[in-house]
Order: sequence, then C-alpha cells, then structure tokens
Amino acid sequence: MQTILVTGCAGFIGSHLCESLLSKGFHVIGIDNFDPFYDRSVKEGNLALFSEHSSFSFAELDLAEKDDLTAFLSDKNPDVIVHLAGKAGVRPSIADPSGYIRANITATQNILDIMKEKGIRKMAFASSSSVYGNCPETPFREDMDVSNPVSPYAFTKKSCELINYTYHHLYQLDIMNMRFFTVFGPRQRPDLAIHKFTRLLRNSEPIPMFGDGGTARDYTFVADTVAGIEAAITYLLEHDDVYETVNLGNNHPVLLRDMIQTIAEEAGVEPVINQLPMQDGDVDITYADISRANRLLGYQPKTNFRDGIKRFLTWYDKVHK
Repeated sequence: MQTILVTGCAGFIGSHLCESLLSKGFHVIGIDNFDPFYDRSVKEGNLALFSEHSSFSFAELDLAEKDDLTAFLSDKNPDVIVHLAGKAGVRPSIADPSGYIRANITATQNILDIMKEKGIRKMAFASSSSVYGNCPETPFREDMDVSNPVSPYAFTKKSCELINYTYHHLYQLDIMNMRFFTVFGPRQRPDLAIHKFTRLLRNSEPIPMFGDGGTARDYTFVADTVAGIEAAITYLLEHDDVYETVNLGNNHPVLLRDMIQTIAEEAGVEPVINQLPMQDGDVDITYADISRANRLLGYQPKTNFRDGIKRFLTWYDKVHK
C-alpha cells in the first residue's frame, strides 16, 4: 500500500484526512509544528485519535527549517505529499505578513526542493478560495485572473501555486493545487466563525456580525473536502505530467445572516447580534465553480449546510459537556 505524507496532520482538515487514509489501508507519515495560532491541546487531541495506529508515524517539526525536514525525510520516500500545513487566517496575516511568508512560502519551497532532491514526484497542495479576492464574476473558476489578492494570506497561497508551477515545469513534478472553500465540521478551528458563533450562542453572548450580514461563503463540509483530497491523491497516483488547479467547494454560498440564523435554529436559541463595520481583507463572497473538480476527480459534495451544522453541533456539545 502507498505511503502518504501529510503536513499539518494535527489540524482540522489534516486530522480528518489522516483518519480516513489510515482506515483505507494507507501508510501515513504526519508532520505538524503545533503553530500557536490556537491552543496546542486542541491539535494534540486531534492527533490522539490516530497517533497509535500501526501505519502512522509522526514528527513535530517546522517546515521552514529545511535541515530538520531533510533529516526527517532522509530515509522516507512517500508516494504523494499532501501539503496542508501553513499559517491560517486572513485577518491575522495583515498584522504579520512576514510570518505568513515564512510559514507558507518558505515552507512550500523547502518541500519542493526536497522533492526534487529525493525524486518524490507528486504533491497535492492546499491552496485557498482567498486567492480569488473580490473577483467580480461568480462562481469562481480556476481559469480566472487571480492576480489581485486582498490579504497577505491570499498572496502567500497564490505565490505557492506559482512556485508549484515552476517546479512542475523545470523538474517535472506532478502537482495539484486544491483551492479550499471555508471548510467546516467537527474539530473546526476555534477561531472560525461557525465554531466561534456556536460558542457564543451556547454561552448566551452576543454574536459580532461584520457588515449587514450580506457577505456570503461557500461553506464546505469537512468530509466532502477530505473526499476531494483523496480523489486528488488517486488522480496523482494514476497520472503523470500533472499540473492542475481545482476548486474544492460546495457551490452553494450561504449569507452570513443566514449562517447565524441556521446555527441558532439548530441550537434552539435566539441570537443577539452586535453589528460591526466590515473588516480589512474580507471579501464579499466566495462561490466555487466545481465543474473541473467534478470532471477530473469525480468530486461532488454530499452534505448540505444545515445537515453539516447539525453534525458540528452534535460534536461541539459532546466535547463541551
């Protein structure tokens, strides 16, 4: 069975992916640096769900430190690298652009260099819907001009796509850029809106709503995102001379005010809204055209927003008993 290296394996999406790959019989090598963006114990809890599996091995290291990464991979040759690790968050990137350049661009450069040196051919890369910025046309297609990012986070993800292409062109590496669209579900990062709003509702605290609630996000349930990543792995294993970019979204944007209302309804509480000005770096809408992912990968999300919220609330209430 093939070996998959997953960077960011203790994070929200990474931990779900590792669990799924292990259940399907893959060998999984995990890397995470426990970035202090949120509490380490959250990631340790994620990792504990599969860290004892006989087909899983793990290293805590910083991908931006190339010597450490090279030493760890000296005796390892994964069939595919799934590069999910990176500094997350649009708003924090505005305060710390250099930190995002290091964790996202430098780390990706290091991985590509090691792939070239070791003859590792294939990588699925976690890009982001943020690269689309405020594109005037929706839904967002992969062939649109994305040269106008509106946050440092977005420009680091676009920069990585460009580096990936260069290494594909120069060294024949097979790469698929996966543009994720606001992933949610059990284990979602505590800073993200659905998790944060649920916590506030459960504590009978007001919800901060930036703008008039008319912004929209293409919320994608984590199991659907994981299915898309696994389809990308399969595609890379079965094809050569690959450089592709695909949207892994849900194709159904949800208004902010409707998102709040849906959580409140499913939680059985009446929301109290604290309306605030729009924030720098926020975009008006994310909306994925998923036809290319469907054509290449057979990608088709199965979980609608309300059902996903129900499953998130079930998890949330279980872990906060």
